[in-house]
Amino acid sequence: MSEYVVAGCGIIGLYTTFHLLDRGIDPKKITVLAQHFPGDESINYASPYAGGDFSCITDDDPKTLFYDQYTYTNLKKIQKALGGPACGLDRYTSTEYWDIKPSKEKIDSLASYLDEYKVISPAKYPKGVQYGIQFKSWNFNCPYFLLNLKVYLENNGVKFEKTILTHITQAFISSHTKIIFNCTGLGSHSLGGVNDSNVYPTRGQVVVVKAPHITENVMRWGDDYATYIIKRPYSNDQLILGGYMQKDNWTADTFKDETEDIISRTTKLFPKIIDKNPNGDKLEILRVVAGLRPSRHGGVRIEKEVVGHNKFVVHNYGASGYGYQAGFGMAYDAVRLALINDTKF
Repeated sequence: MSEYVVAGCGIIGLYTTFHLLDRGIDPKKITVLAQHFPGDESINYASPYAGGDFSCITDDDPKTLFYDQYTYTNLKKIQKALGGPACGLDRYTSTEYWDIKPSKEKIDSLASYLDEYKVISPAKYPKGVQYGIQFKSWNFNCPYFLLNLKVYLENNGVKFEKTILTHITQAFISSHTKIIFNCTGLGSHSLGGVNDSNVYPTRGQVVVVKAPHITENVMRWGDDYATYIIKRPYSNDQLILGGYMQKDNWTADTFKDETEDIISRTTKLFPKIIDKNPNGDKLEILRVVAGLRPSRHGGVRIEKEVVGHNKFVVHNYGASGYGYQAGFGMAYDAVRLALINDTKF
């Protein structure tokens, strides 16, 4: 008897399902429908390919600031539920630089909740940088964390079913289903009943290297580029080097020149990658992958839509590359919206 159906099993869908349990929904009344589950790989399934950390690249509109803060301050709850850091969610120091100083609203928000927050002295900025901070971040081993989150939800009674939806109303899988959460990400571009032309991919390419000597994150955000180094926890010393933010680029291909550019930018930003490398100046490349971030013109869509008598679709998509760091706040908003007129809540 599935009263609540979550369409999509990426990080947004799984965060939404976890938050339904947080709100006291009986897990036996929840079903997750998706074409891809953790452990699967597809260019249309972005979540496993994410770099996976809490970064400060998101913009400064009030809702996004809230989503970031809510997620950051509640990740410890998820980590504890999944059994601790070995679930693929751990904490590392992160250093972040901006070529253009963030707004006062953004800076004030970050300073109010980030653990071990401090502003870096301008004397230590790389050339061209206008602002820098250091703080304690959250890092995800994305494929492993997704799998453990799904296992936790299943063990609590949530049902998972593989299916391909061609229209959102197909997620009303029984007469008892009253609310669908549309967490289909990039799929919302072509999913019948949604067909959101504002949805588009932002392609990224990353290089995964073995780097046991690196136990921190370093990032630099430019006006038209992103360079990032992300420690992947519980991964046998993997380090994620990136990257690209190519709007409306749908290709799953990876390119040698982009790999070389990523290695050049990341090792220039953080020379320790090479200088302290056990193998000298030769990096051990484990994998090169591309992923399509589910972006949306106008930002995330969290909206409740009436589709029949006591039948609703709550849309929750468009997080682009910020699903891991903002998605639990998005889940809070979507579930709140879904239950707002429910007399039980």
